Parts: sequence; C-alpha cells; structure tokens
Amino acid sequence: MSNFELSASQSYLTEKQTTVLSGSAEQLLVQFWGVRGLIPTPDSSTHSYGGNTACVEMLVGGKHLIFDGGTGLRILGKAWQKLQQPVEAHLFFTNSQSNRIQGFPFFAPAFIAKNCFHIYGTAASNSASIKQCLHDQMLQPHFPYPLQVMQSELHFHNLTPGSEVKLDDVIINTAVINQTQRSVGYRVTWQDYSVAYVTDLHKNAEPLEQERILQFINGVNLLIANATYTPPTAHNHDSSDLQWQTAVNLANSGGVQSLVISHHHPDDDDDFLDQMQNKVKSAYPKALLAREGLTLAIGK
Repeated sequence: MSNFELSASQSYLTEKQTTVLSGSAEQLLVQFWGVRGLIPTPDSSTHSYGGNTACVEMLVGGKHLIFDGGTGLRILGKAWQKLQQPVEAHLFFTNSQSNRIQGFPFFAPAFIAKNCFHIYGTAASNSASIKQCLHDQMLQPHFPYPLQVMQSELHFHNLTPGSEVKLDDVIINTAVINQTQRSVGYRVTWQDYSVAYVTDLHKNAEPLEQERILQFINGVNLLIANATYTPPTAHNHDSSDLQWQTAVNLANSGGVQSLVISHHHPDDDDDFLDQMQNKVKSAYPKALLAREGLTLAIGK
C-alpha cells in the first residue's frame, strides 16, 4: 500500500538543500526543519543532526501543514521565499512551551501581506489560548514587535483534544499525548496514507493513557515520536534504561510501518546520536533518527 522512501538526508540544512516546495500528487511528503528538544543547540558537535527546535512540514493533498513552531520554523520560512506568493498554510502546535513556539516571531512569511496562515492549538496549563501564548511571547521586553505587526492573515483555531480538522480530503485527528504538559498529538490521513506526530511520550504513562495513544497511532505509515526523558533532569547517557525504547515499543505494538525519532536532547551530540541510530535500527529496522533536512516520501 505504501513505500517509505528516503529522498533527502543531508547533514545540516542550508538554503541550497532540497526543500518540500512541490511534490507528486500521489505522495505525502514530510520534511524536518527542527529536530531538537527543550532548547536550540547550535554547536559544532550537533552539526550533522542540527540544533533547531521542533518543526516538521508536510505537503499533502496540495496543502502545506506545519507541526510546531520551534526555531526550525525560521529556516522553513527562509526556504519559502522560493514559493510563488501568496502562501497559505496550516500550523499545528502540540503545546505552548517555549521550544514549540519560539520560532514563530521569526517566521518571515507571516509578515508578508496576502499570505494566510491557519493556526491551531489547545489551551495551555494556565488556560491561555494558542493565540494568547503567541501574542504574549512577542510583547516587550521579550520581543521588540507585537503580533499585530504581522501583515499576513492569521486565523486562530482553538482545538479540543479528540477533535478533527478536515481540509478537503486531508483529515487531521487530535489526541492527548501528555496530560501533564497539556500536549496533543496529530494524525494526518490522506487517501490510504497516514502519519502520526506524537512527540511528548513519557515512560510512566498510565495504562489507559498508553492504550489511547496506541489506538491513535495504530497502523500509520509513519510515526514521528520523541525519545522520552525522565523528569526533572531528563537525561543520563550512562543509564541502562533506553529512552528510545518507549517509541520502539509503541511502533511495534501499533503495527507502525516506519518510525522516526526526533526531539533530541540538547546534550546528545552527533557521535552519541550515531550510536543511538545503530541501536534503534537493530531493534526496529525501519527506524531513523531525525536530522534537519531529512525528507521522506510516502506514497506511490
């Protein structure tokens, strides 16, 4: 029913690299613009995988979908200078933490009149809407220009977990992934193809929560998930507890065809991630660690 094809896997994203600007009408294209969790990590030791925080683009059914607006969103915006204007896209946030929204003030296409962006998100832990969260981070003294300076059309949509968004023949379903962080996951379905973006998994989820997530991602062509962290310090390379095993177990139990693990910890340098790539593939052969510039084609 589907192929999982690596169409571009370059080291660090530059303006010269292949971008998802257009694609086959029979394919769902996925590109990674930011793959780091928690905080941007620009460093020579993270050059291969990249240091920008979360941002994934999908081109599906003629629609541009963006998932999360970390600093990778700025790089995506620069690449979109090649697109014929005006641009219309749909931007989905998993939560309102800084590493998911911090690229939005630097998203150049949002400052261009006649562009149009539909922005989706759920209420934050303080009940603030996604519009309020994006607005507040652009207030003084945090940022010199307010949200109102953006000249594009901005349409905000408040999502309730479990709701569904229909964009012609593209369907986006939502589900709670991490109740503590008020994080949602997205499942994109188009024709016979599906991708689940589930990036706030944690090891100690309750059984009912685990079952709900399993049903949500069941049978997808591609699962994009995170390597889980143990609160509060979240990181220990010497631990025998394999942080990526949660995603692999979920992929195995859910009959997932292919898995990409993203949201790498800031302390995970290129050498360490190369080692993890080998370990993950030994446990789940159709798995990859995300790197900036990675482009995947799902379809005929």
